[in-house]
Amino acid sequence: MTLKCPRNIALLTLATCFSLFAAAQSYAQQPVPSAPTPKTPPDTQTPKSGIQVPSPGKIVTVTTLVVLPVTVKDRSGNLVPDLKKDEFRIFEDGVEQQVFSFTAEAYPLSIVVLIDNDLKQKDADQVEPSLRAIVGGMSTNDEATVCRFDQNFHEGDGFTRDQDKLLTQLKRVSKDVAASAKNGAPAPGDPFSGPTINNAPAPGVNPINTDPGVRLIKGQSTKALDDAVFSATQILKERSSEHRRKIILLISDGENGAKFNTHKYEEVRSELFRQGIIVYSVAVGSSYLERKFSRLVSYANDTGGEAYFGVKSNTFEDFYSRITEQARNQYTLTFSPMGDRKVDYHAIEVRVRREGLTIKTRQGYYGGTFAEPPR
Repeated sequence: MTLKCPRNIALLTLATCFSLFAAAQSYAQQPVPSAPTPKTPPDTQTPKSGIQVPSPGKIVTVTTLVVLPVTVKDRSGNLVPDLKKDEFRIFEDGVEQQVFSFTAEAYPLSIVVLIDNDLKQKDADQVEPSLRAIVGGMSTNDEATVCRFDQNFHEGDGFTRDQDKLLTQLKRVSKDVAASAKNGAPAPGDPFSGPTINNAPAPGVNPINTDPGVRLIKGQSTKALDDAVFSATQILKERSSEHRRKIILLISDGENGAKFNTHKYEEVRSELFRQGIIVYSVAVGSSYLERKFSRLVSYANDTGGEAYFGVKSNTFEDFYSRITEQARNQYTLTFSPMGDRKVDYHAIEVRVRREGLTIKTRQGYYGGTFAEPPR
């Protein structure tokens, strides 16, 4: 017996379709779980130090540039302003380097005027009236501070671009230099420093080096020139070296007491190199046979500056304007060192393809004295 009920089958089929449709719609409305975030591979994770550790195979390029201020003069001592980039050659440790960038742009100056406060009377008489002429060689964008030294370093009032304020500083220092020479510096063998009355410290002056075990050799200098230059580098340390020259204008008779310095010459030179500071020395003294200017010459030559020798006030005034002009109008070369980097100190030589020219730049640099490439 065959059961025929087409209507019931149709209703059953329709109900099944509705049920399947509702189930599908309900599944579509369920939230879909997001894919888990992949963990950073151990070789590319950022450690607590914040330094990104490269993964194997990743190429990291570290760009380092050495900046060289360069002075070029002709046989007459005049600055040569028309050299081009391809006329310069740079050698590091005897290996020629590629000149990365070149400019003849004039740079403003940050100057520490470092004045010997322990000069003989006749030398002080020559220097004192000339000091105010330093302002005449400065531009409105230059900044300077005036410091003195003897056995100790006497810091000035800080950097200023105000030429009136700077002139006031120089006037005060020139009076101090004159007074120091007039009152008399301690003769070699004296266990104290400062003005004297009847061979004894003036009232209010504290004796120094009174240790009976310290004896000064007759004729030995009691000045700490190396320490003074080092102290000047620390003042310049905070000045920006970007688009600015840092220089020390050292005015002294060159006397330097080894026992009174805590910093050796090599340490001071290293600091000058690391900061890119140039020293210009003005040697004071009427008798060259009795003076030893080796320290003044060494600081100038090693840093790419120059040493000047004069015996008259008007010659000092000329020196100041020549120094600031020269420092402001140097060529600036940069290069990215190539070759063995295992040693810390690297000797530098700069040559030009023209003949008959004199080139001055620093004698070398220490690893780490680099600049960011220009953007």
